[in-house]
Amino acid sequence: EEAIFLRKKITLLRAFSLLIGSMVGSGIFISPKGVLKNSGSVGFSLVVWFACGVLSMFGALCYAELGTRITKSGGHYIYILETLGPLPSFLFLWAEFFAIRPANSAVVSLAFGRYMLEPFFAPCAAPVPAVKLVSLLGYYMVLTLNSWSVTWSARLQTALSIVKLLALALIIVPGMMLLAQGHTENFQDAFDRQSLVLDKLPLAFYAGMFAYSGWFQTSFVREELVQPERNIPLAVIVSVITVIVGYMLTNVSYYTVLGTQDVLASPAVAVSFVQRAFKSLISVVPVLVALSCFGTMNGGIFTFSRTLFVASREGQWPPLFSMIHIRRHTPLPAVMLMFPLVTAMVCIGDIYHLLNFFSFSRWLFIGLATLGLIVHRHRHPELHSPFKVPLFVPVSFTIICLFTVAMSFYSDPVNISIGCIMVLSGFPVYYLIIHRQMSSRCRSPFYDLTHKLQLLLEVVQQEIKTY
Repeated sequence: EEAIFLRKKITLLRAFSLLIGSMVGSGIFISPKGVLKNSGSVGFSLVVWFACGVLSMFGALCYAELGTRITKSGGHYIYILETLGPLPSFLFLWAEFFAIRPANSAVVSLAFGRYMLEPFFAPCAAPVPAVKLVSLLGYYMVLTLNSWSVTWSARLQTALSIVKLLALALIIVPGMMLLAQGHTENFQDAFDRQSLVLDKLPLAFYAGMFAYSGWFQTSFVREELVQPERNIPLAVIVSVITVIVGYMLTNVSYYTVLGTQDVLASPAVAVSFVQRAFKSLISVVPVLVALSCFGTMNGGIFTFSRTLFVASREGQWPPLFSMIHIRRHTPLPAVMLMFPLVTAMVCIGDIYHLLNFFSFSRWLFIGLATLGLIVHRHRHPELHSPFKVPLFVPVSFTIICLFTVAMSFYSDPVNISIGCIMVLSGFPVYYLIIHRQMSSRCRSPFYDLTHKLQLLLEVVQQEIKTY
């Protein structure tokens, strides 16, 4: 009886929670080890953390302007499509769906499972089958909630964002107290140049940027934001500054309590920190970290489903995935599509080594998206944008992204080459299927199957344009 479309239910508070909840996840509890290992010393690792924060702010400002210029949802995908064309946008979609997103989701899910079981098995490690089972149960819970209600998904994200900030506070406060008491021995000779290996720095940046990743999440739900021209820039600036300050203080606390060797040897830095500094909270912090990962899973499913939804609407993905549930008003098929890939990757085992494969792809396409902002400005000088950043911001961000991607071939040639091959494998798919189908506009050979699935899932095409 009512029109079927995605409602505008993301307020400023929910946008802020989405960004905080997506950025503060497993990264700050996993990445300190990777940053320290590849930067070589405490001092240089803190420089990398701060530089990653500044770089994230530059990227977030670029995406805020793109979000006010291009009024469609879809994030990286729609920005590349609208500025650089259909081929690079499809290559992004291909790499994101088959590699980047399921690998990242599986990493966060496994972190959730390990931290959730930590209090029950400490001081021993939790059994691997139990970790995988809890990881999958957590992922399926988030998947079900996103299929059921946009409102409740957003409310959960707001609640878990508070939990995330509380988890950071429980690490920051005791660390700062010990630092104030004069425990600075771990910062002696912090900038040891002998341990610095320049060709490993791109891998340190990948680890740091993985922890900050999430600053682009509002761009995926642009059509569902209330007052997007005002709320996107405001939410982005406040949330990124909050996370930069929180991450710097958290890392200083880590190094105040744990030495360099302790951080490198720890499989879970946050747990090792609590064991050393705050034993009374030994069973509380792992649960808070697990809930933090749970919020990151929720934000990832919430936003990436919109990318598939928009790609389907643009004709580069099967039409079923641009449909909305007739009662729940959620993009049900797009939400459910990641289910088999993430399940498979979690079952395969510990996939942390996959991050280097696909960090390459992610930062390549983010760099192309901000390059698209420069191109869009040149092509449409008459277009008024309510939010505009100085030109040096997208130029410097694009150069740094593409330079880091190029340097990573030297740092880790095998893994990065596999990631590159994964991206290039989308070329034949595009020209044999997508380009031909978009040119001929013929009826899909899977029309009958799509129709049956549409009836089964009770979904229809969006009836009202929201862009």
